[in-house]
Amino acid sequence: MNRSEQQHCRIEGTVAPGFESVRELYEHKMRTLAEKCTQLCVYYAGQKVVDLWGSVIDEPGFTADSLVNVFSSGKSLEAIAIASLVGKGLINYNDRITEHWPEFGANGKGELTVAELMRHEAGLATFNRPLDPEDLLTENIKQNKVGELIEGHVQTFRKGEGNRREYHAVTRGWIVNELFRRVDPAGRTMGEFLREDISQPLEADAIIGVKREELPRVKKVAPLGFWFQLRQSLIPKFLKRKMELNIFQILAKILRLLPAVRNTTVRKAPPPYKGMKRIAFFSEPAVAMGETPSANTNSNARGLAKIAAMMAGGGKWEGREYLTEAAWKAVHAEPLAGDMGFVNTRFTQGGVALFTETGTDSSRTEKALNDGREGFYGWLGLGGSIFQWHPESQIGFGYVPTSLNVLDLVNERGKSYQAEVLRCVAKLQDSTTI
Repeated sequence: MNRSEQQHCRIEGTVAPGFESVRELYEHKMRTLAEKCTQLCVYYAGQKVVDLWGSVIDEPGFTADSLVNVFSSGKSLEAIAIASLVGKGLINYNDRITEHWPEFGANGKGELTVAELMRHEAGLATFNRPLDPEDLLTENIKQNKVGELIEGHVQTFRKGEGNRREYHAVTRGWIVNELFRRVDPAGRTMGEFLREDISQPLEADAIIGVKREELPRVKKVAPLGFWFQLRQSLIPKFLKRKMELNIFQILAKILRLLPAVRNTTVRKAPPPYKGMKRIAFFSEPAVAMGETPSANTNSNARGLAKIAAMMAGGGKWEGREYLTEAAWKAVHAEPLAGDMGFVNTRFTQGGVALFTETGTDSSRTEKALNDGREGFYGWLGLGGSIFQWHPESQIGFGYVPTSLNVLDLVNERGKSYQAEVLRCVAKLQDSTTI
């Protein structure tokens, strides 16, 4: 591709020896795909080995320290928060939620366990009314404005016998936050815990509930238009298509998803927020300042990768223990396979997914979710972000884009970087054993 055909970008940052191919892949994707701004950061064996960021020339002011909404990647921060309470002996994954929050048991919810909530099996994937963003400010959460709604809610499960697992895209974080603040000795929300116990001591940007003075650091996300993606998918790859998938691949994904969508409880549900009509609503300051841990954590790749490196290192970083050994083992324990509705997942009792090798009988979507990120734990966010760690290979991984490819359901765009990092690490490990 000649320079006139390339997207003009500013690409900055460094990679360590042995990871040069990651930079080559990053530069290629930034110049050829429909990107605006992205960050990619990777730790290996306790050292930062990839630290890249880039933006197209008409997106000024974007740096490695800019904050971006990482959507569901924040779910793994929820898992870390609950694991911290487990490490202090304050809660157990097999506990019924009502042991810590008695009012939660109203309307038949009394037997629900912490592990079931973390595995997306709570039957609360949607609420019966939208929340006011103001009610999600930290001080208002402590007035139980969200808690009251949850306490009075009934459980609903998607159609089909035994289908308890359904993606709690937004609601899991709201429920977990209410549980967390009732168990935390200081009565803190997860946003407060994250700042005080994780982000500040690690010097890692990851924020649930942006303060007003931090708003200028937040860069807005923007979904790629549906029709733009379809038009681009019609262009052959050799004619410089800006999407990785072609029209047939995209339509196949949509057709496979439709039957599952028809059976979900969220299909006809109200929006999560009052006044929300589009995904761009998540960029509104009123939303960013509230605590929606499952869908509105603002972070950057450096912050996510550093926290992931701590998790890859057994809950410790530079001599400080963030999770006890028992808590670290517990949050990764008992990964149970289950049909989420659109894909089979393996969520641990602590609420993080384990990505594994797939078999010949696995669906295409399951292969797309797992192949290339085998051995990683964590999760991913709507449209692109990834926050995952690989304990066996000692990898902490963070990827953050501002352009959201919502048709890329399992974030294959960022997965290509994970696969390349795994190849680089394998080569380094092989060279040290020769």
